[in-house]
Amino acid sequence: MVFIPNYSVSLAQIIIPAADLSEQISLAGTEASGTSNMKFALNGALTIGTLDGANVEMLEHIGEENMFIFGNTTEQVEALRKNGYNPREIYEKDEELRRVLTQIATGVFSPNDPRRYGDLFDSLVNFGDHWQLLADYRSYVDTHDRVDDLYRTPEEWTRRSILNIANMGNFSSDRTIQEYADDIWDIKPIRL
Repeated sequence: MVFIPNYSVSLAQIIIPAADLSEQISLAGTEASGTSNMKFALNGALTIGTLDGANVEMLEHIGEENMFIFGNTTEQVEALRKNGYNPREIYEKDEELRRVLTQIATGVFSPNDPRRYGDLFDSLVNFGDHWQLLADYRSYVDTHDRVDDLYRTPEEWTRRSILNIANMGNFSSDRTIQEYADDIWDIKPIRL
């Protein structure tokens, strides 16, 4: 995993074709995943993501077997909000999650400033976890295990990558522009 400062279109032109996996991990129903995930898929990266934004359309075209979907659906997210989402309950029940978050909260990763990440812990466990990260955590980790398993079989990874590319044709700019011309702008091409 690489974190790149000052991400830009110029850097995207280098990064996107080199990626094996695209992570689109927004909370379902927030429409946070946009078109970058389509660019990754068109260039062969498989996608791990929630059923949100463009991931929903991509799933229809490339198939569930060629994507790694995890987490709650929009309906489940809304139900959690309506019925009183309790992230502390998830924290208490998931031993691995509890161990990691406790290490963060107690300064294991910042021994010179033990409270450095206290606000992060509090926002997730004590103050509501607005983005329901803890609700999707276990599904995310388990789905990443499936990603890891597939990555260990390069022929199958490559096969799915090629199918991914082939089934992304619906998202080409040519089709999109033609659809806009026909359905929105009501214009026809000029033949020379």
